[in-house]
Amino acid sequence: MSVYTGSAAVFQIPDQEVAAGCTNVWCELGALVTEPGAITAVALVGVLAMLAFAYVRDAEAACRSERRRVLDGRDAFESFAARVAEMDTVPVAMDSTPSGVPAGAFGGIGSGGSGIPPGGGPAGGDVTLRRVLAAYDDTVLSLSHYREEYDETATESLAAELGPDAATALATDGGLSSGAQSALVNRSRHAADARERLAGAIDEELDELADRETDISGKDRRRRRLLAHVEGVRSGHETDAAIDVWNRLAELERECDELAADRQRSLDDPPLTPALDDDHERTFYGYLYGSTDGPRYPVLAQVAELADRIRADRDGVGTRIAADR
Repeated sequence: MSVYTGSAAVFQIPDQEVAAGCTNVWCELGALVTEPGAITAVALVGVLAMLAFAYVRDAEAACRSERRRVLDGRDAFESFAARVAEMDTVPVAMDSTPSGVPAGAFGGIGSGGSGIPPGGGPAGGDVTLRRVLAAYDDTVLSLSHYREEYDETATESLAAELGPDAATALATDGGLSSGAQSALVNRSRHAADARERLAGAIDEELDELADRETDISGKDRRRRRLLAHVEGVRSGHETDAAIDVWNRLAELERECDELAADRQRSLDDPPLTPALDDDHERTFYGYLYGSTDGPRYPVLAQVAELADRIRADRDGVGTRIAADR
């Protein structure tokens, strides 16, 4: 998996270059004075800087938008099911196939923009068919994102959403049979239920994002308080305070690693997993974030950005300690 790691310039105190027997903080910090510009680069880079948390907040906005679309789709299919359930049916001669599809159902589908076969068939069936397609057009196809994302006729969309046999059964001379009506109603309700479950999964992700943002913002506040503390200490205790902050920033960086590992575990256990999902693809998160401008794993990207900031601040504190030595 490719995870955003923020800036590439990350300073690490080289453990292998520490002299044998060197165990105190002064010995570790001694390496800093050999870095180019170390003596002059004593400003703390993050005292006034606060992370924008753009990745997580953009992810929240994307989830809220998608949730609204999903719920609109749920409502549309519920409305379509209700309208079809109220329609009068027409008697249709049935063939002997197990599916119970009306005889002649495979003729004429998709031959026109509406999916109505040429000639229209008996007047009653033609009227019923037009009412079904009009109801679908007024409900499901009236959703703005359907118009924007799909270039489909009513029968093409109905076949994709409710099954090709459902659309095929409508494109007959016989119109809407009681069997076709029952299938359309049941499948529309199933489509609505599926969207309800999907909306619930998105709600879980929104809760997760809110919790992670709280964790990350809390760590960022601690980072800024530590840096402000270093800046405010006087009376000859500046170096001791800086060493303490330097160590606390290292602890904060370890907490970021733990937060990232925890999110990784969440990614491996999504709130909704398609039946044919490949665990390595994390389909649910690709569905939510794959088409956005931001990273596919926004929480990990945000944690990485904070960890980069903490490392940079710790470098600045370490440089100040080395310069004051």
